[in-house]
Amino acid sequence: MHIRPATLSDIPAIMKLIAEVVPLMRASGNMQWDDNYPNPEVFAKDIEQNQLWVAEIDDDIAGVSAITTDQEPEYAEVGWDINEPAIVTHRLAVSPRYQGRGVAAALMRQAEEVATDRGINRLLVDTNTQNQATQKLFPKLGYKYAGEIGLGFRPGMRFLCYEKIVPHS
Repeated sequence: MHIRPATLSDIPAIMKLIAEVVPLMRASGNMQWDDNYPNPEVFAKDIEQNQLWVAEIDDDIAGVSAITTDQEPEYAEVGWDINEPAIVTHRLAVSPRYQGRGVAAALMRQAEEVATDRGINRLLVDTNTQNQATQKLFPKLGYKYAGEIGLGFRPGMRFLCYEKIVPHS
């Protein structure tokens, strides 16, 4: 597996991956993503900001993740200081064809590398309350549950927040 920054030419393959993932999310009751989000424009913006990463297996995009510093204002509801720098993982997705092969964990480790490179020791992530896979994954990777919030741009949904502090080397 190879983790690398995404390029604009990756967007069609990323959208194919999203098209594989969304029906499975919806079938499990997770309505976080739909036909409108995430979309090519969101991923293009991530790429322009050098914050989108892909995991490749055999030259196929197996997973994608935005590794950002974008904190939602609602994060303050779990006691986080949203003015303190943090690396935040958004839009984490793994193709069903590659699930169970450590792709999501590798992308989360990439977030730790980005944090270390930038001298930031806080990592944050949120996940829909219906996403059982990430609720199991994040604690395995050393993330601590911080609380539950709503997000203004996803009305009616609840999200679980997780934090990991990594020591500076």
